[in-house]
Amino acid sequence: MNMTVVKCPTCGKGVVWGEVSPHRPFCCKRCQLIDLGEWADEEKRIPSNNELNESEDWSERQIGQEPI
Repeated sequence: MNMTVVKCPTCGKGVVWGEVSPHRPFCCKRCQLIDLGEWADEEKRIPSNNELNESEDWSERQIGQEPI
């Protein structure tokens, strides 16, 4: 049987893509948590054409609610 091996996105170590690697695509829980922390700190993001910035008018008001 041919096993697929991918690189851990955090450290680059080879990871077998299968049930033997419960944290795939990461090599271990530590690398998985490092990656999660980078997303939480907004060091990583998904690119978008419709970028919002701090100066744009948006809020979490309910639909139909008058602007403040």
